[in-house]
Amino acid sequence: MYPTISEFLKEYGINLPLPIQTFGFFVALAFGVAAWIIGLELRRKQQEGLLKPSTRKITVGKPATPVDYLIAGALGFILGFKVVYMFMNYSELVNDPPGLLLSFKGNLLGGILISALMVFQRYRENKAQELPKPVEKTIVVNAKDHVGQIILLGVVGGLVGAKIFHNLENWDEFIADPVDALVSFSGLTFYGGLIVAAILIIRYGMKNGLPPLHLTDAAAPALMLTYGIGRIGCQISGDGDWGIVNQAPKPGWMSFLPDWMWSYTFPHNVNNVGVPIPGCEGRWCHELPEPVFPTSFYETLMCFVLFGIIWMIRKRITTPGLLFSIYLVMNGAERFLIEQIRVNTLYHIFGAGITQAQIISTLLMISGFIGIWYTTSRRRNSINETTG
Repeated sequence: MYPTISEFLKEYGINLPLPIQTFGFFVALAFGVAAWIIGLELRRKQQEGLLKPSTRKITVGKPATPVDYLIAGALGFILGFKVVYMFMNYSELVNDPPGLLLSFKGNLLGGILISALMVFQRYRENKAQELPKPVEKTIVVNAKDHVGQIILLGVVGGLVGAKIFHNLENWDEFIADPVDALVSFSGLTFYGGLIVAAILIIRYGMKNGLPPLHLTDAAAPALMLTYGIGRIGCQISGDGDWGIVNQAPKPGWMSFLPDWMWSYTFPHNVNNVGVPIPGCEGRWCHELPEPVFPTSFYETLMCFVLFGIIWMIRKRITTPGLLFSIYLVMNGAERFLIEQIRVNTLYHIFGAGITQAQIISTLLMISGFIGIWYTTSRRRNSINETTG
């Protein structure tokens, strides 16, 4: 396992201390890929006439307001307060990036200097653009121009939702230490992030001329692929998203594959879970006492295959909302199946044990099937009315 990018580089003889955790790196990569794919799909839909550009009025040449300077100064202070301290205490940053970022540690002088610099820069920019009389202009906003805001809402909503649903699923941990449970970067539930982010993005689309059905269809391929990319980070870092104990011998049909693809002890995992590794020195010196199913790896494979299917059929499906409905069924089925061999908190309903992910994935599949029925029925009725 490689908890950080630096640990991965050490494997190849490169000793470069970097404050980049492996899981965080793959999450960032996933959001970057999502932005690229959603941009491609929104551009394609506009070229095909399914989405139309919108217009927005802006006022050019207005003088900056005190609030503008206040925001610039506040952002500058936070940036300088943290960045200067991190630069002067780089080893501390490398050892615990999240802990340092969320702490109150910082450099006061750095905060003041950067704050003053950003306020001055804001003043210069405003003076260069200020006009004797402000002018109102109408600008054209293409569908792809919304990608930045969509990804920002996805990041914020995803992290908030993932944290909320994780704490609901692990209520005892939250009660024991609510502050750490809320601010730590560990403990994220995908479906919680998906639900909250979807609500924010759909609301944004409705306010900005992006019909929800077309917007969700454009996001469907990205959602499937980026989930698989995120699971690569889980697998490589060993963040705890593994399966149940697997002591069974590797099947003969898998004999040509590495043993870790069947069962694995996740040595040097980022959570330091398990038993000490004999002779190991350093921060991450634990491995599981018994091998388990590498479920993150399995999910990556399944998501890549399902992404390929969605990507191949996306242009053939012209009914708005149908592609996203298919995604819901695929994603729900994938997660429901993997939960059979994955470690997770169980809820006991009518005497049967079921996980939060299985409950949500079942609801997603039901929603997907309803969506498929509704969208196809609506299109069939539309065709009948046209031909009739």
